[in-house]
Amino acid sequence: MEGNSGGGGGGGGNDVELLCKTLQVEHKLFYFDLKENPRGRYLKISEKTSATRSTIIVPFNGISWFLDLFSYYVKSDDQDVFSKELQLDTKVFYFDVGENRRGRFLKVSEASVSRNRSTIIVPAGNARDEGWAAFRNILAEINEASRLFISPNQQTSETSERLGLSDDVGAGFISSQSALAADLSVERTIDLPAADEISNLGISKVIRVDQKRFFFDLGNNNRGHFLRISEVAGSDRSSIILPLSGLKQFYEMVGHFVEISKDRLEGITGTNVRTIDSLQR
Repeated sequence: MEGNSGGGGGGGGNDVELLCKTLQVEHKLFYFDLKENPRGRYLKISEKTSATRSTIIVPFNGISWFLDLFSYYVKSDDQDVFSKELQLDTKVFYFDVGENRRGRFLKVSEASVSRNRSTIIVPAGNARDEGWAAFRNILAEINEASRLFISPNQQTSETSERLGLSDDVGAGFISSQSALAADLSVERTIDLPAADEISNLGISKVIRVDQKRFFFDLGNNNRGHFLRISEVAGSDRSSIILPLSGLKQFYEMVGHFVEISKDRLEGITGTNVRTIDSLQR
């Protein structure tokens, strides 16, 4: 089994190829092509054998979900593994584990209204699911590299908007600001670069919940230190500015609602993903 750079087949005339990877698992070759066209970015994953070729198209915002799901299957025990369903925009992806004379495999099927159902089958590999692990590692590389494909103007604008809080802004609500870099690809939780305004605090975090992202930025102005929480969904951004003096109360209030809704939260991995019974399909 080996991974290197390669191509994944042709695309539309307006498609620009950003990144290519190739992975061999047993007798199969998998091509990973990160591409861009006027409608946005996507990851094309093709499975090729000596006799067949099959392709699924993963929306750009689904790469991190695919990474999480492959990590789940790599880490799960044989008896604890479940089928999963992933909803992304107008598409639904089904993840099912099976077994034949060659061993275990993971079947990933794409269903959408715009194209026929397509399926790739990823062998588990010879030992400790090494095939799935290698597939996951390629997804991790692409997920990490995808953050590099952002124009300098876009990146500067996002940093300026997230951290450039005017001195005359106090605690309050800022609604519907334009998020010029809403397509920035991020991990579930990552450290962002510090900016001058953040001074010695220098702490920023971002999380993804469903189709939204929430940015947490510690900063200061002439009124003191604050935590800015920004919600980004598509091109819309809303923010609240929380003085640091109220942070403990905010924490206790959120903890209160986590506690009273604990029963509902247990077992949730994100509303995009749900565990399914094969009989449901």
